[in-house]
Amino acid sequence: MKTPFIVSILQRVVEQIGAVLLIDPECKFVGHITFKNGKTTVFRSTQFNINGFGAAEIAKDKGCSSFLLRNFGYIVPEGKTFFNEGLCQKIATLRNVDEGFDYAKYLGFPVIVKPLNLSQGTLVTKVYNKREYYQVAKKIFQITSGFIVERFHFGNDYRIVVLDDEVIITYQRIPLFIVGDGKTSIWELLQKKQFYLTQSGRRIIDCEDFRIQKKLKKQKLNFDSILSQNTIVYLLDNANLSSGGEAVDLTEKIHPDFQQLAIKIAKDMNLRLAGVDIITSDITQPMEDYVLIEVNGSPGLLNYASFGELQTQRVENLYLKVLQTIENE
Repeated sequence: MKTPFIVSILQRVVEQIGAVLLIDPECKFVGHITFKNGKTTVFRSTQFNINGFGAAEIAKDKGCSSFLLRNFGYIVPEGKTFFNEGLCQKIATLRNVDEGFDYAKYLGFPVIVKPLNLSQGTLVTKVYNKREYYQVAKKIFQITSGFIVERFHFGNDYRIVVLDDEVIITYQRIPLFIVGDGKTSIWELLQKKQFYLTQSGRRIIDCEDFRIQKKLKKQKLNFDSILSQNTIVYLLDNANLSSGGEAVDLTEKIHPDFQQLAIKIAKDMNLRLAGVDIITSDITQPMEDYVLIEVNGSPGLLNYASFGELQTQRVENLYLKVLQTIENE
């Protein structure tokens, strides 16, 4: 089994600080680190013992974290949580799937429907009508017990990675797309994209993802369609890099307004390490408007690191600072 990219970065960092790294040979994302001073820590993929357990758990629950962020005064999407029948009965609430549809109508389509406690953009869907709403709700309930219905907001999607009082990484996230050449089908272009991502160490795209077919249908296209030269077609609405999205690195260009915003958000959520996801018109300009989508207590940076040597070095520097902080406290 090939060593995961993130673990290979950690191996280099641990060597720099003279620590000892022990990795589970079966699950190579899990390990134990012994520092020179005798202190120890554990990690699982990009989850480190840098954040408190309670803060990390709250960040995972998109409903709870949205409630807190709204009450802290941040601009978050208007939204509500809804649950499957079993959980509705258990917690004595009427907020079931049908109530969710009524709420979606109240907000006005399209709306965003996303699982309460899943990551990497799993099943996050832009929903346009009743049929799509119930289709997505059914798929979510197959793997988890609740989802959020949110108002949809236009704008560019950004992630800001914060460690304590410093913004370490900033990038714009662009949804999965392909570019036509006048002779190749969309399916073949997607396979080429898949090969490119795999070669760069990134996660495999689920080419059977129902959201891709839904997005194509909205554009009156299908997998057999042939796009004209240089025509760009987006295949997903969500911009997560783990779903095949692209990153535009803006670490050196983020405006101080947004740096201060992200640092304050992380502090208010009691997170020392956080990925702050926002939608705004331009993160390189003074802040005039934004919507805070969510805060991640263990931001995955595998896909970002795969974009080049500079990005890999930034992730390596981040993990170096994280481990040095854990070692010296």
